[in-house]
Amino acid sequence: MPIRVRRTRRARTSCRTLVAATAVLLTSLVAPSGAAQATVRPAAQVRESQPVHSYADAIRESVWVDTGLDGDGDGRTDRVAADIVRPREPAAAGRKIPVVMDASPYYSCCGRGNEGQRKTYDADGNPVQFPLYYDNFFVPRGYAFVAVDLAGTNRSDGCDDVGGRSDIQSAKAVVDWLNGRARGYTTRTGGERARATTWSTGAVGMIGKSWDGTIANGVAATGVEGLKTIVPIGAISSWYDYFHSQGAPLYNANPSWLSEYVNSPEAQARCGAVQDRVTAGTPYSGDWTRAWTERNYVPDASRVKASVFVVHGQQDLNVRANHFGQWWDALAAQGVERKIWLSQTGHVDPFDFRRADWVRTLHRWFDHYLLGYDNGIDREPMADIERAPDRWSTDRVWPPRAASPTTLRPGTGAAPGVGTLTASRAPAGATETFTDDPALGETDWAAQIDRSTPAKAGFVTVPLTRDLRLSGPSTVTVRATPTTTTAHLSAVLVDLGPDTIRDYAAAGEGITTLPERTCWGASTPGDSACFKETRSRTADVGYTVVSRGWADLGTWADPGEQRPLTPGRAYPFTLKLASADHVVPAGHRLALIIGGTDKDLLDPPSTTPTVTLDLARTDARLPLVGGSEAFARATAGSSSAARPAPGTAPPLSGVAGPRTDRPIPEGAAR
Repeated sequence: MPIRVRRTRRARTSCRTLVAATAVLLTSLVAPSGAAQATVRPAAQVRESQPVHSYADAIRESVWVDTGLDGDGDGRTDRVAADIVRPREPAAAGRKIPVVMDASPYYSCCGRGNEGQRKTYDADGNPVQFPLYYDNFFVPRGYAFVAVDLAGTNRSDGCDDVGGRSDIQSAKAVVDWLNGRARGYTTRTGGERARATTWSTGAVGMIGKSWDGTIANGVAATGVEGLKTIVPIGAISSWYDYFHSQGAPLYNANPSWLSEYVNSPEAQARCGAVQDRVTAGTPYSGDWTRAWTERNYVPDASRVKASVFVVHGQQDLNVRANHFGQWWDALAAQGVERKIWLSQTGHVDPFDFRRADWVRTLHRWFDHYLLGYDNGIDREPMADIERAPDRWSTDRVWPPRAASPTTLRPGTGAAPGVGTLTASRAPAGATETFTDDPALGETDWAAQIDRSTPAKAGFVTVPLTRDLRLSGPSTVTVRATPTTTTAHLSAVLVDLGPDTIRDYAAAGEGITTLPERTCWGASTPGDSACFKETRSRTADVGYTVVSRGWADLGTWADPGEQRPLTPGRAYPFTLKLASADHVVPAGHRLALIIGGTDKDLLDPPSTTPTVTLDLARTDARLPLVGGSEAFARATAGSSSAARPAPGTAPPLSGVAGPRTDRPIPEGAAR
């Protein structure tokens, strides 16, 4: 019997109920409009919604939903703007439809998608252009599309608080309104009520990339009724982990700059106090505060009732891969229905790296969870993983059940900093030393892996005789002795060997945008369904970074508080490396590199420490498919003679490294 995507009893019951409830609506959703004699078929027999409704004649309207909060302190509760486009035919017949929703702070300030589209309005303030293709594609198929301006942005009241209560309530209130539990109004300040229950089934699917997907995560974590599915793309699961990694600052900024960046000009004038509170509550030191707890959605995975379709780039250095990993693991522990796509790109939407397959898959996903169609998508493989540019594999369950935490241990080699990585523990007294150099990072370390260089300690397996797959999160435990009162640690797993990969470090983060356009749905003069095509941008490399992790050693005793170190004292510490899925091919080597500041990804400490590692008390736990037996087989019969002698090998070539020209305001961004 094939393994299926896990489903909770509650989810199965909900899906059956939705199937039954939608069976009577299928004439208008399946048959062309005007075909009054079409036969209604049971929903279980329907495979796909069809574009039978007029997009040109669709109802376009704006509603302001009361959030119940007074974020800007003006004495009245904030209203957030929800721009809506929905087919006219079901409305005229009194039939109800589900909703695809994207709640975003970017509809005015910065734009959405690869082409930076913004909302536009006519002279009367009615919505004309809805960014992206969701409206063009899904409205003709019997869905409404709702684009929500987060509080403080575009046409909404209040102040954006960067993933906090205001952000989440902005979108949750709209879900509540679509289900008849919140008040909506036809204008921003007036008293005329707008009601969604006349046309909305209450079934909502939230989608969005980056900040938008982050809001979907946060709303799902409230357990709000009516939210049936979310599709977070390159999304944050904990805002602390966006700005810090185990106490180490990843960006030399405070979340308040993001608030300032997305707030409307009107909000800027009234939201200074909110930004000050955000700044005070999210210290640069990396100490954990109540504000970070409010912005951490992972602990509330137990409240998630929606199915979750995660999409993330394994080389996303904006919203890094640890975000999807910890969210996925928390959802799995609760038995949440879920699906995942992992690409080789950076911070890129699947519409721009796998367009046709993505639109087809998303269409089936929404048809199943919002319309109740039994199209089998919930019984298909759970994971799609990009193994090479535009070449994908699937897994029935992810991570695969054969993946097992396997302990590998570093040892000394023939030259300082050029060590071994095996299953054997190093002898007592064995050490390696490095000195933090903020001018260097993971690409510099990997390129010099077979050379004795002062800024890193590298540990490498023999060339593999069989493929070795890592699937899931890793940890690296060290016993480190610093020479100063502050020290940062970076741990990097690297596949050493030639390959062709998506060039995630270049502009486009793995894609090249072309002038040609393809169309995905219906268009109007003010809202085109045609978007620029893309192709893979590739690079021939000598190594590939598989996973990364960073930490401030000062959090060794308490992950929520940074403390001064005592020079000369040894500290135990475990670094968490991001979830990854990567196959190290036979003939390649697997490397563990430990260093200090990872240039362009981590801010340096206030001192320049030299750190000594006690190798007898240092190890890596890697999620190897097949476990220790697979590692033993992959390294059996290999000769260390195949490895370059220390100090003699030329530097390996790789991607250029993290982009340094990326404007900071991209943040959790577009």
